[in-house]
Amino acid sequence: MIYRTILGLGLLTLTTITHAADSLCMQKAQDIQHEIDLARQNDNQRRVNGLERALTEARAGCTDEKLKSLHQEKIKEHHQKVEERQKALDKEKAEGDDSQKIAKREAKLAEARRELREVQAAPY
Repeated sequence: MIYRTILGLGLLTLTTITHAADSLCMQKAQDIQHEIDLARQNDNQRRVNGLERALTEARAGCTDEKLKSLHQEKIKEHHQKVEERQKALDKEKAEGDDSQKIAKREAKLAEARRELREVQAAPY
């Protein structure tokens, strides 16, 4: 019984270390391959073709540093979008009391913040 527990913990630790050692590029390629499999199951050949092209490009020119820098650039762009929407909301509040426009700006700001959180949570 103890032998099985130790073996199980050892295998779990090994798989955890293996997954942690996977590079971002490898993870991206696996994600694209998963999308290809889903597209094939749904008989979506156009999507399969596009994803296979993306997989080829990812395997050919992918580096972890490049992915990290692109990810940081996306985060920066989304920060700017949030700031722009915040300024627009502040301006709308300062100019007048049109509650529909203010509500619209608040919704856009909330959407921009949600998108920023999603980009920040993504691994690449």
